[in-house]
Amino acid sequence: MIEASVPFAPPEEAVTAARSAVALGLCADCFGRLFGRLGHGLTNLERAERLASMLGGVDFAPGPSCRLCAGAFDRIPVWVERIVRASAGYEWHRFTCGSRWEPEILAREEEIWRTVGTGWGESARAAFNRELGKAIEARTGAIGGSGPADLVFLADLEVGRVGVTVLPLYLQGRYRKLDRTLPQTRWPCRACHGRGCDRCQGTGKTYSESVEELVAAPAIRASEAEESRFHGMGREDIDARMLGRGRPFVLELVRPRHRTIDPAAIAAAIAQEAAGRVEVSDLTLAEGADVIRVKEASPEKSYRVIVVGAVDVAKVKEALKLFRGRAIAQRTPTRVAHRRADRVRTRRIVEAELVEGDTGRFTVQLRTEAGTYVKEWVEGDGGRTDPNLAGVLGVPLKVESLDVLEIHDVEVT
Repeated sequence: MIEASVPFAPPEEAVTAARSAVALGLCADCFGRLFGRLGHGLTNLERAERLASMLGGVDFAPGPSCRLCAGAFDRIPVWVERIVRASAGYEWHRFTCGSRWEPEILAREEEIWRTVGTGWGESARAAFNRELGKAIEARTGAIGGSGPADLVFLADLEVGRVGVTVLPLYLQGRYRKLDRTLPQTRWPCRACHGRGCDRCQGTGKTYSESVEELVAAPAIRASEAEESRFHGMGREDIDARMLGRGRPFVLELVRPRHRTIDPAAIAAAIAQEAAGRVEVSDLTLAEGADVIRVKEASPEKSYRVIVVGAVDVAKVKEALKLFRGRAIAQRTPTRVAHRRADRVRTRRIVEAELVEGDTGRFTVQLRTEAGTYVKEWVEGDGGRTDPNLAGVLGVPLKVESLDVLEIHDVEVT
């Protein structure tokens, strides 16, 4: 029925274009779409009815006989049912949807626009996506749109199949690593590249566990995700502890079946299962943008380093004064040269002070720019870090232990 309260006064050129389109064998939906940018507030069917009335009546083609869409809009309820079936087993509250059309149909649509001479047309694909989204909302109660989504649906009109993309679920927090044998993330075995072999005893891993696995396990159980990806704000060496407030991270849960999860319960499970090895705080739900925020951050870091070396502590104090606020040049360390580009990076030692020491061993506390290789600054790495503490003191030094004391992403007052 025509909604008389919505005004519709198309220009004469549009009426002329409509008259020339009458003989093209279009359904009412496709006919109305030729003028989709006219008559704000009307549907394409209502536009078709208004124009038909102005022209003294139009016999629109039945949907399946439409020269353009061949009844695609009539089959939207069928697509909705396919989408409901394809998404069964997944919890979802927000979605986006799209469609794939045969290129020949889209080319035919443009040819019709040129033939009719309309400058007000709306594409079949855009109209179909909009109406499909409305129908999905009505059927499921979920919210459609272009914002953050749980699922993305693609109606492939050419093959008659629905594609479903399950978007990740994210958690963010901070972790403290108390175990000097844990890497941050899962390390595939270098011999078999994760497939499993005699060298890794079939595990496919270089190390039996990681911070990622200990943190992710309860979250994967709660969400029934297929796997996880761990995004940390930098990383510490395997044999270094991460203390203080902990290192910020985002945990990405891939293809989760459940999205209503309890971060507090997950944190409690981590505390129980990883006791004495990993602690997590401030665990909350996050978004994909938080991954970028965490990965792109370059905060300064504070360290505690216990160093072994035959040097007088008074000389250490004097040497550390030379480094405060000083830039150092660090060529890619020997220990990571196999996996990182060989180049020289300039970093700054912000603060350096002797905490305690005696003959043969001393402890230094540092604050450095992000990306500083602390062990190499102490030991020299064969001159690849210049200047370095061992070189300034003129004696060989060895890092006995290293702790990250703080990630200064947010200063605590």
